[in-house]
Amino acid sequence: MAEIKSDIEIAQETTLAHISEIAEIAGVDAKYIEQYGSYKAKVDLGIFGGLGGRPNGKLVLVTAITPTPAGEGKTTTTVGLGDGLRRIGKKSFVALREPSLGPVFGVKGGAAGGGYAQVVPMEDINLHFTGDFHAIGAANNLLAAMLDNHIYQGNALGIDPSRITWRRAVDMNDRQLRNIVDGLGGRTNGRPREDGYDITVASEVMAVLCLSADVTDLKERLGRIIVGYTYGEQPVTARDLKAHGAMAALLKDAIKPNLVQTLEKTPAFVHGGPFANIAHGCNSVAATRLALGLGEYCVTEAGFGADLGAEKFLDIKCRMAGLRPDAVVIVATVRALKMHGGVPKAELGAEDLEALERGLPNLLQHVDNVTNVFKLPCVVAINAFPTDTRSELELVERKCSEKGVNVALSEVWAKGGAGGEALAREVVRLCESGQGKNFEYSYALDLSIMQKLEAIAKRVYRADSVELVGNAVKQIKQLEEQGFGNLPICMAKTQYSFSDDPGKLGAPRGFKVTVRNLKVSAGAGFIVALTGDVMTMPGLPKSPSAERIDVDAAGRISGLF
Repeated sequence: MAEIKSDIEIAQETTLAHISEIAEIAGVDAKYIEQYGSYKAKVDLGIFGGLGGRPNGKLVLVTAITPTPAGEGKTTTTVGLGDGLRRIGKKSFVALREPSLGPVFGVKGGAAGGGYAQVVPMEDINLHFTGDFHAIGAANNLLAAMLDNHIYQGNALGIDPSRITWRRAVDMNDRQLRNIVDGLGGRTNGRPREDGYDITVASEVMAVLCLSADVTDLKERLGRIIVGYTYGEQPVTARDLKAHGAMAALLKDAIKPNLVQTLEKTPAFVHGGPFANIAHGCNSVAATRLALGLGEYCVTEAGFGADLGAEKFLDIKCRMAGLRPDAVVIVATVRALKMHGGVPKAELGAEDLEALERGLPNLLQHVDNVTNVFKLPCVVAINAFPTDTRSELELVERKCSEKGVNVALSEVWAKGGAGGEALAREVVRLCESGQGKNFEYSYALDLSIMQKLEAIAKRVYRADSVELVGNAVKQIKQLEEQGFGNLPICMAKTQYSFSDDPGKLGAPRGFKVTVRNLKVSAGAGFIVALTGDVMTMPGLPKSPSAERIDVDAAGRISGLF
Protein backbone atom coordinates (compact mmCIF):
# COMPACT_ATOMS: atom_id res chain seq x y z
CA MET A 1 0.00 0.00 0.00
CA ALA A 2 1.39 3.40 -1.03
CA GLU A 3 2.34 5.77 1.74
CA ILE A 4 -0.21 8.58 2.20
CA LYS A 5 1.67 11.85 2.57
CA SER A 6 0.40 14.78 4.58
CA ASP A 7 -0.42 18.09 2.95
CA ILE A 8 2.67 19.76 4.36
CA GLU A 9 4.92 16.89 3.22
CA ILE A 10 3.55 17.20 -0.33
CA ALA A 11 4.03 20.96 -0.27
CA GLN A 12 7.58 20.77 1.10
CA GLU A 13 8.62 18.25 -1.54
CA THR A 14 7.48 20.53 -4.37
CA THR A 15 9.97 22.73 -6.22
CA LEU A 16 8.44 26.19 -6.34
CA ALA A 17 8.93 28.63 -9.18
CA HIS A 18 10.39 32.02 -8.29
CA ILE A 19 7.60 34.55 -7.85
CA SER A 20 8.93 36.60 -10.77
CA GLU A 21 8.24 33.58 -13.02
CA ILE A 22 4.70 33.32 -11.66
CA ALA A 23 4.21 37.04 -12.30
CA GLU A 24 5.34 36.52 -15.89
CA ILE A 25 2.88 33.61 -16.29
CA ALA A 26 0.15 35.86 -14.89
CA GLY A 27 1.01 38.73 -17.19
CA VAL A 28 1.93 41.10 -14.36
CA ASP A 29 4.66 43.56 -15.31
CA ALA A 30 7.66 43.48 -12.98
CA LYS A 31 7.13 47.15 -12.06
CA TYR A 32 3.96 46.21 -10.18
CA ILE A 33 5.54 43.38 -8.19
CA GLU A 34 6.71 43.90 -4.59
CA GLN A 35 8.53 40.73 -3.55
CA TYR A 36 8.25 39.20 -0.08
CA GLY A 37 11.13 36.77 -0.44
CA SER A 38 11.37 34.36 -3.37
CA TYR A 39 7.86 32.91 -3.46
CA LYS A 40 5.45 35.65 -2.37
CA ALA A 41 4.69 39.10 -3.70
CA LYS A 42 2.22 41.92 -3.48
CA VAL A 43 0.77 43.48 -6.61
CA ASP A 44 0.63 47.28 -6.63
CA LEU A 45 -2.86 48.65 -7.30
CA GLY A 46 -1.40 50.81 -10.04
CA ILE A 47 -1.75 47.76 -12.29
CA PHE A 48 -5.45 48.49 -12.70
CA GLY A 49 -4.61 51.57 -14.73
CA GLY A 50 -3.01 49.32 -17.33
CA LEU A 51 -5.89 46.86 -17.55
CA GLY A 52 -8.36 49.26 -19.17
CA GLY A 53 -10.01 47.91 -22.29
CA ARG A 54 -9.24 44.28 -21.53
CA PRO A 55 -12.27 42.01 -21.55
CA ASN A 56 -13.23 40.58 -18.20
CA GLY A 57 -12.74 36.88 -17.65
CA LYS A 58 -15.40 34.43 -16.53
CA LEU A 59 -16.14 34.41 -12.80
CA VAL A 60 -16.59 30.99 -11.18
CA LEU A 61 -17.76 30.76 -7.56
CA VAL A 62 -16.93 27.62 -5.58
CA THR A 63 -19.18 26.98 -2.59
CA ALA A 64 -20.27 23.90 -0.66
CA ILE A 65 -22.92 22.02 1.25
CA THR A 66 -23.41 22.70 4.97
CA PRO A 67 -20.07 21.69 6.56
CA THR A 68 -19.65 18.66 8.80
CA PRO A 69 -16.67 17.15 10.65
CA ALA A 70 -16.37 14.76 7.68
CA GLY A 71 -15.04 17.61 5.52
CA GLU A 72 -16.01 18.93 2.09
CA GLY A 73 -12.82 20.28 0.47
CA LYS A 74 -13.94 23.61 -0.94
CA THR A 75 -10.50 25.25 -1.09
CA THR A 76 -8.94 22.04 -2.42
CA THR A 77 -11.55 21.92 -5.19
CA THR A 78 -11.04 25.61 -6.00
CA VAL A 79 -7.30 25.11 -6.43
CA GLY A 80 -7.70 21.86 -8.39
CA LEU A 81 -10.28 23.46 -10.68
CA GLY A 82 -7.92 26.34 -11.41
CA ASP A 83 -5.20 23.84 -12.30
CA GLY A 84 -7.68 21.75 -14.30
CA LEU A 85 -8.73 24.75 -16.40
CA ARG A 86 -5.06 25.42 -17.21
CA ARG A 87 -4.69 21.79 -18.28
CA ILE A 88 -7.52 22.13 -20.81
CA GLY A 89 -6.01 25.27 -22.28
CA LYS A 90 -7.71 28.07 -20.36
CA LYS A 91 -5.82 30.98 -18.79
CA SER A 92 -7.15 30.62 -15.27
CA PHE A 93 -6.38 32.27 -11.95
CA VAL A 94 -7.30 31.28 -8.42
CA ALA A 95 -8.57 33.93 -5.97
CA LEU A 96 -8.68 32.68 -2.37
CA ARG A 97 -9.10 33.98 1.16
CA GLU A 98 -6.18 34.11 3.58
CA PRO A 99 -6.32 31.64 6.49
CA SER A 100 -6.94 32.99 9.97
CA LEU A 101 -4.52 31.91 12.69
CA GLY A 102 -7.40 31.04 15.03
CA PRO A 103 -8.63 28.00 13.08
CA VAL A 104 -5.09 27.07 11.96
CA PHE A 105 -4.14 26.55 15.61
CA GLY A 106 -7.65 25.40 16.51
CA VAL A 107 -9.58 22.85 14.46
CA LYS A 108 -8.21 23.15 10.90
CA GLY A 109 -4.43 23.05 11.16
CA GLY A 110 -4.20 24.90 7.84
CA ALA A 111 -6.38 26.24 5.04
CA ALA A 112 -4.37 26.31 1.83
CA GLY A 113 -6.05 23.39 0.06
CA GLY A 114 -4.95 19.81 0.40
CA GLY A 115 -3.17 16.87 -1.21
CA TYR A 116 -1.98 17.77 -4.71
CA ALA A 117 -4.30 20.80 -4.95
CA GLN A 118 -2.64 23.39 -2.73
CA VAL A 119 -1.41 26.95 -2.82
CA VAL A 120 2.20 27.37 -1.72
CA PRO A 121 4.28 28.20 0.25
CA MET A 122 1.60 26.68 2.47
CA GLU A 123 3.44 27.27 5.77
CA ASP A 124 3.78 31.00 5.07
CA ILE A 125 0.20 31.34 3.81
CA ASN A 126 -1.15 29.60 6.90
CA LEU A 127 0.94 31.61 9.36
CA HIS A 128 2.09 35.24 9.06
CA PHE A 129 2.09 35.38 5.21
CA THR A 130 2.65 39.04 4.23
CA GLY A 131 1.33 40.50 7.49
CA ASP A 132 -2.10 41.59 6.23
CA PHE A 133 -4.03 40.31 9.23
CA HIS A 134 -1.54 41.88 11.63
CA ALA A 135 -2.08 45.23 9.89
CA ILE A 136 -5.85 44.83 10.10
CA GLY A 137 -5.65 44.02 13.81
CA ALA A 138 -3.36 47.00 14.38
CA ALA A 139 -5.75 49.37 12.59
CA ASN A 140 -8.70 47.96 14.53
CA ASN A 141 -6.91 48.39 17.86
CA LEU A 142 -5.59 51.84 17.01
CA LEU A 143 -9.21 52.94 16.63
CA ALA A 144 -10.09 51.33 19.97
CA ALA A 145 -7.15 53.07 21.67
CA MET A 146 -8.07 56.45 20.20
CA LEU A 147 -11.68 56.00 21.24
CA ASP A 148 -10.82 55.30 24.88
CA ASN A 149 -8.17 58.02 24.87
CA HIS A 150 -10.75 60.54 23.65
CA ILE A 151 -12.96 59.71 26.62
CA TYR A 152 -10.01 59.86 29.03
CA GLN A 153 -8.86 63.25 27.67
CA GLY A 154 -12.18 64.98 28.41
CA ASN A 155 -14.70 63.36 26.03
CA ALA A 156 -15.39 66.43 23.88
CA LEU A 157 -17.74 64.41 21.67
CA GLY A 158 -19.87 63.34 24.61
CA ILE A 159 -19.45 59.60 23.93
CA ASP A 160 -21.58 57.42 26.20
CA PRO A 161 -19.20 54.71 27.54
CA SER A 162 -22.16 52.36 27.97
CA ARG A 163 -22.94 52.63 24.24
CA ILE A 164 -19.52 51.88 22.76
CA THR A 165 -19.91 49.31 19.98
CA TRP A 166 -16.27 49.03 18.83
CA ARG A 167 -14.38 46.03 20.19
CA ARG A 168 -10.72 45.13 20.14
CA ALA A 169 -9.41 42.33 17.93
CA VAL A 170 -6.85 39.53 17.94
CA ASP A 171 -6.34 36.85 15.28
CA MET A 172 -6.55 33.91 17.65
CA ASN A 173 -9.31 31.73 19.08
CA ASP A 174 -9.40 33.00 22.68
CA ARG A 175 -12.74 32.61 24.47
CA GLN A 176 -11.23 34.25 27.58
CA LEU A 177 -11.34 37.60 25.75
CA ARG A 178 -14.94 37.49 24.59
CA ASN A 179 -16.13 39.67 27.48
CA ILE A 180 -13.73 41.60 29.67
CA VAL A 181 -13.53 44.63 31.97
CA ASP A 182 -10.64 46.98 31.21
CA GLY A 183 -9.39 50.36 32.38
CA LEU A 184 -8.74 49.08 35.91
CA GLY A 185 -6.01 50.37 38.22
CA GLY A 186 -6.93 53.97 38.87
CA ARG A 187 -7.73 57.11 36.87
CA THR A 188 -4.40 57.26 34.99
CA ASN A 189 -5.08 53.81 33.51
CA GLY A 190 -8.32 54.77 31.80
CA ARG A 191 -11.99 54.53 32.65
CA PRO A 192 -13.22 51.09 33.74
CA ARG A 193 -15.81 49.65 31.38
CA GLU A 194 -17.06 46.43 29.90
CA ASP A 195 -15.25 45.55 26.69
CA GLY A 196 -14.42 42.52 24.56
CA TYR A 197 -12.45 41.11 21.66
CA ASP A 198 -13.53 39.79 18.28
CA ILE A 199 -11.32 37.58 16.17
CA THR A 200 -9.55 39.84 13.65
CA VAL A 201 -11.32 38.39 10.63
CA ALA A 202 -14.68 39.45 12.14
CA SER A 203 -13.49 43.06 12.43
CA GLU A 204 -15.23 45.59 10.23
CA VAL A 205 -11.74 46.69 9.18
CA MET A 206 -11.35 43.32 7.43
CA ALA A 207 -14.60 43.82 5.54
CA VAL A 208 -13.62 47.38 4.63
CA LEU A 209 -10.26 46.25 3.28
CA CYS A 210 -11.84 43.46 1.23
CA LEU A 211 -14.54 45.69 -0.29
CA SER A 212 -12.39 48.78 -1.02
CA ALA A 213 -11.40 49.60 -4.58
CA ASP A 214 -8.28 51.60 -3.69
CA VAL A 215 -6.63 53.54 -0.86
CA THR A 216 -8.93 56.55 -1.30
CA ASP A 217 -12.00 54.33 -1.05
CA LEU A 218 -10.40 52.52 1.90
CA LYS A 219 -9.88 55.78 3.80
CA GLU A 220 -13.42 56.96 3.11
CA ARG A 221 -14.89 53.67 4.32
CA LEU A 222 -12.71 53.65 7.44
CA GLY A 223 -13.95 57.14 8.25
CA ARG A 224 -17.57 55.96 8.17
CA ILE A 225 -17.04 53.23 10.79
CA ILE A 226 -19.35 53.81 13.77
CA VAL A 227 -17.68 53.15 17.12
CA GLY A 228 -20.48 54.10 19.49
CA TYR A 229 -23.08 56.72 20.34
CA THR A 230 -23.19 59.98 22.27
CA TYR A 231 -25.35 60.72 25.28
CA GLY A 232 -27.63 62.41 22.74
CA GLU A 233 -28.01 59.14 20.73
CA GLN A 234 -25.89 60.38 17.82
CA PRO A 235 -23.41 57.99 16.12
CA VAL A 236 -19.68 58.60 16.58
CA THR A 237 -17.38 57.66 13.68
CA ALA A 238 -13.69 57.01 13.16
CA ARG A 239 -13.66 60.29 11.20
CA ASP A 240 -15.00 62.12 14.26
CA LEU A 241 -12.04 60.71 16.21
CA LYS A 242 -9.64 61.67 13.37
CA ALA A 243 -8.45 58.05 13.29
CA HIS A 244 -9.16 57.07 9.68
CA GLY A 245 -6.03 58.57 8.13
CA ALA A 246 -3.66 56.71 10.46
CA MET A 247 -5.69 53.51 10.06
CA ALA A 248 -5.36 53.78 6.28
CA ALA A 249 -1.62 54.34 6.67
CA LEU A 250 -1.37 51.04 8.53
CA LEU A 251 -3.28 49.32 5.72
CA LYS A 252 -1.60 50.88 2.68
CA ASP A 253 0.29 47.67 1.88
CA ALA A 254 -2.29 45.23 3.21
CA ILE A 255 -4.79 46.40 0.58
CA LYS A 256 -2.50 45.15 -2.22
CA PRO A 257 -3.37 41.60 -3.41
CA ASN A 258 -0.89 38.82 -2.62
CA LEU A 259 0.45 36.71 -5.48
CA VAL A 260 1.51 33.09 -4.90
CA GLN A 261 1.21 29.84 -6.87
CA THR A 262 -0.45 26.45 -6.81
CA LEU A 263 1.61 23.25 -6.82
CA GLU A 264 1.14 23.27 -10.61
CA LYS A 265 2.24 26.92 -10.88
CA THR A 266 -1.19 28.42 -11.59
CA PRO A 267 -1.06 32.04 -10.37
CA ALA A 268 -3.11 32.53 -7.20
CA PHE A 269 -4.21 35.74 -5.52
CA VAL A 270 -4.68 35.00 -1.80
CA HIS A 271 -6.04 38.08 -0.09
CA GLY A 272 -8.33 38.84 2.84
CA GLY A 273 -11.51 37.56 4.12
CA PRO A 274 -12.75 34.69 6.33
CA PHE A 275 -15.23 33.93 8.17
CA ALA A 276 -18.58 33.65 6.38
CA ASN A 277 -20.45 32.67 9.53
CA ILE A 278 -19.73 35.95 11.37
CA ALA A 279 -18.48 38.19 8.52
CA HIS A 280 -19.11 38.40 4.77
CA GLY A 281 -16.45 35.74 4.19
CA CYS A 282 -15.10 36.64 0.74
CA ASN A 283 -11.64 37.45 -0.56
CA SER A 284 -10.92 41.01 -1.65
CA VAL A 285 -12.67 42.74 -4.52
CA ALA A 286 -9.23 43.92 -5.70
CA ALA A 287 -7.91 40.34 -6.00
CA THR A 288 -11.02 39.13 -7.81
CA ARG A 289 -10.99 42.02 -10.26
CA LEU A 290 -7.29 41.56 -10.89
CA ALA A 291 -7.79 37.88 -11.75
CA LEU A 292 -10.71 38.77 -14.03
CA GLY A 293 -8.69 41.46 -15.77
CA LEU A 294 -5.65 39.27 -16.38
CA GLY A 295 -7.19 35.93 -17.30
CA GLU A 296 -9.98 34.04 -18.99
CA TYR A 297 -11.25 32.41 -15.81
CA CYS A 298 -11.19 33.50 -12.18
CA VAL A 299 -12.01 30.67 -9.75
CA THR A 300 -12.86 32.01 -6.33
CA GLU A 301 -14.46 30.70 -3.15
CA ALA A 302 -16.69 31.94 -0.36
CA GLY A 303 -16.66 30.61 3.18
CA PHE A 304 -18.64 27.71 4.66
CA GLY A 305 -21.85 26.48 2.98
CA ALA A 306 -23.73 28.23 0.20
CA ASP A 307 -26.32 29.56 2.67
CA LEU A 308 -23.56 31.70 4.21
CA GLY A 309 -20.58 32.39 1.95
CA ALA A 310 -22.34 32.16 -1.41
CA GLU A 311 -25.34 34.19 -0.23
CA LYS A 312 -23.05 36.97 1.02
CA PHE A 313 -20.80 36.75 -2.03
CA LEU A 314 -23.84 37.25 -4.25
CA ASP A 315 -25.97 39.63 -2.20
CA ILE A 316 -23.13 41.77 -0.77
CA LYS A 317 -19.86 41.48 -2.70
CA CYS A 318 -21.29 41.12 -6.20
CA ARG A 319 -23.83 43.85 -5.57
CA MET A 320 -21.21 46.32 -4.27
CA ALA A 321 -18.53 45.48 -6.85
CA GLY A 322 -20.78 45.09 -9.90
CA LEU A 323 -19.72 41.45 -10.37
CA ARG A 324 -21.76 38.60 -11.82
CA PRO A 325 -20.76 34.94 -11.60
CA ASP A 326 -20.89 32.92 -14.79
CA ALA A 327 -21.12 29.57 -12.98
CA VAL A 328 -21.24 28.11 -9.48
CA VAL A 329 -19.61 24.91 -8.22
CA ILE A 330 -21.19 23.26 -5.16
CA VAL A 331 -18.73 20.92 -3.44
CA ALA A 332 -20.02 17.88 -1.57
CA THR A 333 -18.74 14.55 -0.33
CA VAL A 334 -20.65 11.32 0.03
CA ARG A 335 -19.25 11.07 3.56
CA ALA A 336 -20.61 14.47 4.60
CA LEU A 337 -24.01 13.76 3.09
CA LYS A 338 -24.21 10.50 5.05
CA MET A 339 -23.37 12.46 8.20
CA HIS A 340 -26.28 14.79 7.39
CA GLY A 341 -28.28 11.58 7.16
CA GLY A 342 -27.40 10.65 10.73
CA VAL A 343 -24.31 8.41 10.38
CA PRO A 344 -21.60 8.88 13.06
CA LYS A 345 -18.19 9.96 11.75
CA ALA A 346 -16.59 6.63 12.71
CA GLU A 347 -19.01 4.71 10.47
CA LEU A 348 -18.89 6.85 7.32
CA GLY A 349 -16.66 4.40 5.41
CA ALA A 350 -19.43 1.82 5.03
CA GLU A 351 -21.93 2.02 2.17
CA ASP A 352 -25.27 3.35 3.44
CA LEU A 353 -27.68 4.37 0.70
CA GLU A 354 -30.52 5.04 3.12
CA ALA A 355 -28.45 7.51 5.15
CA LEU A 356 -27.21 9.11 1.94
CA GLU A 357 -30.81 9.53 0.78
CA ARG A 358 -31.68 11.17 4.10
CA GLY A 359 -28.72 13.56 3.80
CA LEU A 360 -29.14 14.49 0.15
CA PRO A 361 -31.82 17.17 0.81
CA ASN A 362 -29.05 19.36 2.21
CA LEU A 363 -27.19 19.32 -1.10
CA LEU A 364 -30.39 19.66 -3.11
CA GLN A 365 -31.49 22.74 -1.15
CA HIS A 366 -28.17 24.42 -1.89
CA VAL A 367 -28.61 23.50 -5.55
CA ASP A 368 -32.14 24.89 -5.54
CA ASN A 369 -30.96 28.14 -3.95
CA VAL A 370 -28.27 28.67 -6.57
CA THR A 371 -30.44 27.79 -9.57
CA ASN A 372 -33.86 29.09 -8.51
CA VAL A 373 -33.21 31.87 -5.99
CA PHE A 374 -30.08 33.37 -7.59
CA LYS A 375 -30.85 32.00 -11.10
CA LEU A 376 -27.28 30.86 -11.74
CA PRO A 377 -26.05 27.70 -13.51
CA CYS A 378 -24.22 25.22 -11.29
CA VAL A 379 -22.44 21.90 -11.20
CA VAL A 380 -22.05 19.61 -8.19
CA ALA A 381 -18.46 18.55 -7.58
CA ILE A 382 -18.21 15.34 -5.59
CA ASN A 383 -14.89 15.40 -3.78
CA ALA A 384 -13.84 11.76 -4.14
CA PHE A 385 -12.96 9.47 -1.21
CA PRO A 386 -11.72 5.88 -1.62
CA THR A 387 -14.68 4.64 0.43
CA ASP A 388 -17.28 6.06 -1.98
CA THR A 389 -19.14 3.24 -3.74
CA ARG A 390 -20.50 3.23 -7.26
CA SER A 391 -24.07 2.92 -5.93
CA GLU A 392 -23.61 5.95 -3.68
CA LEU A 393 -22.17 8.08 -6.47
CA GLU A 394 -24.95 7.04 -8.84
CA LEU A 395 -27.57 8.02 -6.26
CA VAL A 396 -26.10 11.51 -5.91
CA GLU A 397 -25.89 11.86 -9.69
CA ARG A 398 -29.50 10.73 -10.16
CA LYS A 399 -30.91 13.11 -7.55
CA CYS A 400 -28.96 16.07 -8.97
CA SER A 401 -30.05 15.17 -12.49
CA GLU A 402 -33.65 15.44 -11.34
CA LYS A 403 -32.85 19.06 -10.46
CA GLY A 404 -31.33 19.61 -13.92
CA VAL A 405 -27.76 19.80 -12.58
CA ASN A 406 -24.78 17.68 -13.63
CA VAL A 407 -22.33 16.02 -11.25
CA ALA A 408 -18.57 15.91 -11.82
CA LEU A 409 -16.25 13.66 -9.84
CA SER A 410 -13.38 15.72 -8.45
CA GLU A 411 -10.16 13.81 -7.77
CA VAL A 412 -7.94 16.83 -7.30
CA TRP A 413 -6.74 15.88 -3.82
CA ALA A 414 -5.06 12.74 -5.21
CA LYS A 415 -4.34 13.83 -8.79
CA GLY A 416 -4.09 17.62 -8.79
CA GLY A 417 -5.25 19.39 -11.93
CA ALA A 418 -5.55 16.11 -13.84
CA GLY A 419 -8.26 15.10 -11.38
CA GLY A 420 -10.15 18.33 -12.06
CA GLU A 421 -10.33 18.22 -15.84
CA ALA A 422 -13.85 16.78 -15.99
CA LEU A 423 -15.08 19.46 -13.60
CA ALA A 424 -13.22 22.12 -15.60
CA ARG A 425 -14.96 21.08 -18.83
CA GLU A 426 -18.39 21.27 -17.21
CA VAL A 427 -17.55 24.69 -15.76
CA VAL A 428 -16.50 25.94 -19.19
CA ARG A 429 -19.74 24.59 -20.68
CA LEU A 430 -21.81 26.42 -18.06
CA CYS A 431 -19.87 29.66 -18.47
CA GLU A 432 -20.24 29.58 -22.23
CA SER A 433 -23.97 28.88 -21.97
CA GLY A 434 -24.58 32.49 -20.96
CA GLN A 435 -27.04 31.49 -18.24
CA GLY A 436 -25.18 33.69 -15.77
CA LYS A 437 -26.92 36.71 -17.30
CA ASN A 438 -30.10 35.64 -15.46
CA PHE A 439 -28.47 36.34 -12.08
CA GLU A 440 -30.75 37.82 -9.41
CA TYR A 441 -30.19 38.83 -5.78
CA SER A 442 -32.25 37.16 -3.08
CA TYR A 443 -33.70 40.52 -1.99
CA ALA A 444 -33.98 44.13 -3.14
CA LEU A 445 -32.23 46.88 -1.20
CA ASP A 446 -35.36 49.04 -1.00
CA LEU A 447 -37.06 46.50 1.27
CA SER A 448 -37.18 47.23 4.99
CA ILE A 449 -34.57 45.64 7.23
CA MET A 450 -37.14 43.17 8.52
CA GLN A 451 -38.23 42.25 4.99
CA LYS A 452 -34.61 41.59 4.01
CA LEU A 453 -34.07 39.41 7.07
CA GLU A 454 -37.21 37.46 6.17
CA ALA A 455 -36.15 37.13 2.53
CA ILE A 456 -32.85 35.47 3.48
CA ALA A 457 -34.38 33.33 6.22
CA LYS A 458 -37.36 32.14 4.19
CA ARG A 459 -35.92 31.93 0.66
CA VAL A 460 -32.42 30.63 1.48
CA TYR A 461 -32.72 28.90 4.86
CA ARG A 462 -36.41 27.82 4.40
CA ALA A 463 -37.37 29.14 7.84
CA ASP A 464 -40.99 29.78 8.71
CA SER A 465 -40.29 33.17 10.25
CA VAL A 466 -37.82 35.57 11.84
CA GLU A 467 -38.17 36.47 15.50
CA LEU A 468 -36.53 39.59 16.94
CA VAL A 469 -35.46 39.32 20.57
CA GLY A 470 -33.76 41.61 23.09
CA ASN A 471 -32.62 44.91 21.63
CA ALA A 472 -33.17 43.89 18.00
CA VAL A 473 -36.66 45.45 17.73
CA LYS A 474 -35.38 48.82 18.96
CA GLN A 475 -32.24 48.53 16.84
CA ILE A 476 -34.15 48.06 13.58
CA LYS A 477 -36.12 51.24 14.27
CA GLN A 478 -32.98 53.20 15.13
CA LEU A 479 -31.04 51.98 12.10
CA GLU A 480 -33.82 52.93 9.72
CA GLU A 481 -34.24 56.33 11.38
CA GLN A 482 -30.49 56.91 10.97
CA GLY A 483 -30.71 56.21 7.23
CA PHE A 484 -29.19 52.73 7.13
CA GLY A 485 -32.34 50.85 6.10
CA ASN A 486 -31.23 50.48 2.47
CA LEU A 487 -28.07 48.50 3.26
CA PRO A 488 -27.66 44.77 2.54
CA ILE A 489 -27.73 42.27 5.40
CA CYS A 490 -24.76 40.22 6.65
CA MET A 491 -26.23 37.33 8.62
CA ALA A 492 -24.08 35.98 11.46
CA LYS A 493 -25.28 32.38 11.83
CA THR A 494 -23.97 28.95 12.70
CA GLN A 495 -22.25 27.30 9.75
CA TYR A 496 -23.45 23.84 10.74
CA SER A 497 -27.12 24.18 9.81
CA PHE A 498 -29.51 26.02 7.53
CA SER A 499 -31.18 27.06 10.78
CA ASP A 500 -29.62 28.97 13.66
CA ASP A 501 -29.39 25.73 15.67
CA PRO A 502 -26.17 23.79 14.88
CA GLY A 503 -27.87 20.52 15.83
CA LYS A 504 -30.40 20.68 12.99
CA LEU A 505 -28.64 18.83 10.14
CA GLY A 506 -29.86 18.09 6.62
CA ALA A 507 -32.57 20.44 5.34
CA PRO A 508 -34.67 21.27 8.41
CA ARG A 509 -38.20 22.64 8.24
CA GLY A 510 -40.60 24.18 10.72
CA PHE A 511 -38.08 26.46 12.44
CA LYS A 512 -37.70 30.19 13.05
CA VAL A 513 -34.54 32.27 12.93
CA THR A 514 -33.92 34.30 16.06
CA VAL A 515 -32.15 37.66 15.61
CA ARG A 516 -30.82 38.99 18.90
CA ASN A 517 -28.71 41.93 17.79
CA LEU A 518 -28.35 44.24 14.78
CA LYS A 519 -25.30 46.42 14.21
CA VAL A 520 -24.46 48.66 11.30
CA SER A 521 -21.06 48.29 9.66
CA ALA A 522 -21.29 51.67 7.98
CA GLY A 523 -17.78 51.53 6.57
CA ALA A 524 -18.24 48.11 5.01
CA GLY A 525 -21.74 49.07 3.93
CA PHE A 526 -23.94 46.42 5.48
CA ILE A 527 -25.93 45.57 8.60
CA VAL A 528 -24.77 42.60 10.68
CA ALA A 529 -27.57 40.50 12.16
CA LEU A 530 -26.49 38.14 14.95
CA THR A 531 -28.67 35.04 15.10
CA GLY A 532 -28.99 32.23 17.61
CA ASP A 533 -25.92 31.77 19.79
CA VAL A 534 -23.26 32.61 17.18
CA MET A 535 -20.14 34.29 18.60
CA THR A 536 -17.64 36.68 17.03
CA MET A 537 -14.76 35.18 19.02
CA PRO A 538 -14.34 31.40 18.63
CA GLY A 539 -12.71 29.19 21.24
CA LEU A 540 -10.15 26.42 20.93
CA PRO A 541 -11.29 22.76 20.91
CA LYS A 542 -10.31 20.25 23.59
CA SER A 543 -7.33 19.12 21.51
CA PRO A 544 -6.27 22.11 19.37
CA SER A 545 -4.12 21.68 16.29
CA ALA A 546 -1.50 23.85 18.00
CA GLU A 547 -0.55 20.82 20.13
CA ARG A 548 0.73 19.08 16.98
CA ILE A 549 2.41 21.98 15.18
CA ASP A 550 6.17 22.28 15.64
CA VAL A 551 9.36 23.57 14.04
CA ASP A 552 12.83 21.98 14.00
CA ALA A 553 16.27 23.57 14.35
CA ALA A 554 16.42 24.19 10.61
CA GLY A 555 13.12 26.09 10.66
CA ARG A 556 11.15 23.29 8.97
CA ILE A 557 7.54 23.33 10.17
CA SER A 558 5.51 20.19 10.81
CA GLY A 559 1.94 19.51 11.92
CA LEU A 560 0.15 21.79 9.45
CA PHE A 561 -2.28 19.74 7.37
